[in-house]
Amino acid sequence: MAPLSRETWAQRLGAFRTSPSAFMAGPEGEDLGRDLLSDLRSEKLSEQTKVSLLALSLEYPAELWSDAPAAEVAATSLLDTLDFLPPRPSALRRPLLLAATTVLVAGGALGPTSGASLRLLHLLLGLASGHDLGRGIGLSSEQRPLQATACECLRELENCKPGLLGGCLGLLRGLLGQGGPIQPLSLLLALTLRNTLVIQARARASLQGLLTARVSPTGGGPWNWTLAEEGDAHLRPQVSTWPAAEEECGLSALEPSSEEAQELRATVAQLLDTSYLLTPVAQAQLLWLLGWALRGLQGQPPVLFKPQLVRLLGTAQLTLLHAVLALKAAFGETLFTVQDEALLLRRLILAAQHPALPLPAHLFYLHCLLSFPENCPLGPTGEEAVPMLLEPQLCRGLLPSLLLDPMALLACLHLLCLLCAEDEEEEEKGQGQSPRQYLKELLAGLWQRAALNGSPRALATLCFQASYLVAHCLAGQPSMLTPLTHGLAQLYRARPALAPHFVDLLDQVGSELGEPLRVMLQQEVVSRPGRDEALCWHLQMLAKVADGDAQSATLSFLQAAAAHCTDWGLQQALLRVCRALLRAGVGGGLADLLQALARQLEDPDGRDHARLYYILLGHLSGPKLGVALGPSLAAPALASSLVAENQGFATALMVQEAAAPIRLSMGPRRAKGPLPVLQLQVEVLEPVYSLELRFRVEGQLYAPLGAVHVPCLSPGRPTCPLLLPLQPRCPAPTQLDIHALYTASTGLTCSARLPPLPVNFADLFLPFPQLPQGGRLGFFEELWDSCLPKGTESRLWCPLGPQGLEALVSCHLEPFVVVAQPPTSYHIAIRLPPDSRLLLRLEAAQVDGVPVVLRTDDWAVLPLVGDYLRGLSTSV
Repeated sequence: MAPLSRETWAQRLGAFRTSPSAFMAGPEGEDLGRDLLSDLRSEKLSEQTKVSLLALSLEYPAELWSDAPAAEVAATSLLDTLDFLPPRPSALRRPLLLAATTVLVAGGALGPTSGASLRLLHLLLGLASGHDLGRGIGLSSEQRPLQATACECLRELENCKPGLLGGCLGLLRGLLGQGGPIQPLSLLLALTLRNTLVIQARARASLQGLLTARVSPTGGGPWNWTLAEEGDAHLRPQVSTWPAAEEECGLSALEPSSEEAQELRATVAQLLDTSYLLTPVAQAQLLWLLGWALRGLQGQPPVLFKPQLVRLLGTAQLTLLHAVLALKAAFGETLFTVQDEALLLRRLILAAQHPALPLPAHLFYLHCLLSFPENCPLGPTGEEAVPMLLEPQLCRGLLPSLLLDPMALLACLHLLCLLCAEDEEEEEKGQGQSPRQYLKELLAGLWQRAALNGSPRALATLCFQASYLVAHCLAGQPSMLTPLTHGLAQLYRARPALAPHFVDLLDQVGSELGEPLRVMLQQEVVSRPGRDEALCWHLQMLAKVADGDAQSATLSFLQAAAAHCTDWGLQQALLRVCRALLRAGVGGGLADLLQALARQLEDPDGRDHARLYYILLGHLSGPKLGVALGPSLAAPALASSLVAENQGFATALMVQEAAAPIRLSMGPRRAKGPLPVLQLQVEVLEPVYSLELRFRVEGQLYAPLGAVHVPCLSPGRPTCPLLLPLQPRCPAPTQLDIHALYTASTGLTCSARLPPLPVNFADLFLPFPQLPQGGRLGFFEELWDSCLPKGTESRLWCPLGPQGLEALVSCHLEPFVVVAQPPTSYHIAIRLPPDSRLLLRLEAAQVDGVPVVLRTDDWAVLPLVGDYLRGLSTSV
């Protein structure tokens, strides 16, 4: 089979990257991997194209070769291709090494029985050693880049098979001192050393001279598959903490001899002495690896790191500073003196106060202060507290301000709360405000901003996040919780629409704040008149906080509110409050209220629920009533025969997941009005009542969509189309996720997810207002000229089906035609919401197609327009 051209490969790769799983399931998917390996040897393709093919194998190895035998064959072919390269510099050698390594690892073919694995290991170790293997690999101009790439590949293999290169420690030590690429060799040696120490410790074995053994890369192979099998657990140096105890990493079980301990110290010192030549990220990773290797190891004092600390304590690199803090957390006072700790803490404080600091760096410094690893922490392990050396005077510049970014404000607030926890109500004499007073004023400012009508939702979210943080950090201090409770109650009084936020806060906080806040919110709600405009929010809040306290006030509020609950939503909210009172054991007046609701509510569903609650209240005692109304379906069997006959009460009151008996499809397009409107056709397989369809669009492309309600649907009966207005924020196709809530003929309320519906680009088309016949050409020309220079002009070829241009326009574009000279010329103007336009000139139509000149004021729609026009001929 002849090799594919560059253009063909570009098309195949584009289709594959669009949806790898769909492409591999199609007719061309089976041959993609084989064609890729074959064409890598073709002389007709340029090296640039071959590098693109290798990039695909690096990104999607598991999709191209999904099992171990296929990965073995692919890796062998890649290594053969590497052998066949001519003895001259080539851009393919390094990608081929990376691809062969990736394919073996991703395909699960790496192992002692794999010929490709042994061949690759032999090649990589030879290249890392700088040896010429006699096949044109390792030319002088490529030797150093190939050496670095080979080290990176070996490091990947050691990561996947910890202990595999344990027998190469002596060789790698020697290479590090011979002028090779320092960074990849250092990281490879450090990773191999760490893995070998951990595995040997777990096996209760010694180092067995591994640090001094010098092996030849051309010999029988120094790799140790037995060691790799013992270290099959993946050890990740990137995690934020090391094992908390020696038992987890097992290093305390390793007892090296005096000679081995000396060689180990020499190896670590060798790595640390050259670490300054590495990039900051590589240095940080090296410190992680060596810190893990030495922590808990007998006879290895961490003083080896001391020379590096002198250099790193003043670093401006965040990765290095993070590594230094990790070393401090690991070794504590054995490596860091009190002076070191004070210097590091002061440096974090000063750096966090820098006015030009970017937000991520600011948050990093604040996080380091909040979780600073002290040498001798006073509190129990895991308890949040400010460092002992951190005094309030040092943190004046870190006090939270309403002008800060929300994330930075919360981090500074967290620090302030910890300072308040240490303050113990003591005012700082002669030094201005105490931390507690400042905290109260800050919370007051947050509540004031959140209470403003029309304030952004982000301000309310920030306010409640701050309130939760204060309640969490100061839960045991009533002097702070009391003003917090009063402030939140005042916030609700000013803006009841924040009721959902209050419900979430009550779910998260402990009883120290939750109980007094619940009482105050209940008092705040029942003191309102029942006809309040915010009645829906009051009912939602009352359903959360109502209990047996203040029964008369609560029932009086509900009786006054019942007269104003005229729609279904308010009636359901009122019934939820009644349900909460039932579960709280409220009797007497609640029975009268339920009896009244069963008579006066307009909605039959509401009347039925009120009647059911009334029957339950009259026949069940408190514990049994709580079980019947509880959320659990696994209710225990009760002694009462009445309850035994009504075990379905809890089920009847809950929403049931069910397979949807509803089919939703897209109807004909409506090209009129200020906004695009979808016509949805709905069919049902069984009777459905009180149907509510909720629509959701992923991302921010569209404004939130309203729900569609249908009172009743029956199979076989024609229904009117459902109209769903769209509010696109940019003209782009999308997909509607649909959730249906309905009442089945059995009386149960059911919930179901329907298959998603696509919203195509053409569904967003809207016409311009109709003009008199004489002024249409001038109107179109005015629109045409207004698109430039802000917009763009493009030309493309639109293929025509056998029906011709006139049929194509009549079928798809007729509502948007401004000027027409059938059958060869049409001027078309389309509005694209929210405020874009698309103009088309279709002129000089030929038998097989028509040239299209288009203008638009939105560059982003060009590819969408091209795809739409090219697909018209197939749908006529």
